[in-house]
Amino acid sequence: MLTLWDPFAELGRLHTGLLGRTWHGTEPAFRPSVDIVEEEKAYLVKADLAGMKPEDIKIEVKNNVLTVSGERKLERKEEGEDGYRRIEREYGSFTRSFTLPETAEGDNIDANYKDGVLTVTIPKRAEPEPRQIEVQTH
Repeated sequence: MLTLWDPFAELGRLHTGLLGRTWHGTEPAFRPSVDIVEEEKAYLVKADLAGMKPEDIKIEVKNNVLTVSGERKLERKEEGEDGYRRIEREYGSFTRSFTLPETAEGDNIDANYKDGVLTVTIPKRAEPEPRQIEVQTH
């Protein structure tokens, strides 16, 4: 049986074999790893964004969804040979969105970028204390 060669399937097979990851052709080129930590008084979202400048990172909250986006650009020289022999680090635009829990206070979010790690701190609001409601009889 004669079959046609599928270049996209071959590219996916090579990508999986070389990098150990599955490639579907529609995945973004750069998807930073993220840790989410719950502390006593806040939630922390930590994203690996090594090589990015703070001005290339955008953070916004809308409708109780935290979105971190930006672009990590390939460092290329203006003229002449780049000298690259192998490129394994991921580059390109990315967007990561996370629904905030009900206890998150989205109005007082703080962001810090140090050593290639973005840390977004989302304070928790105090949970309302349950109150007893007395049953009335007439």
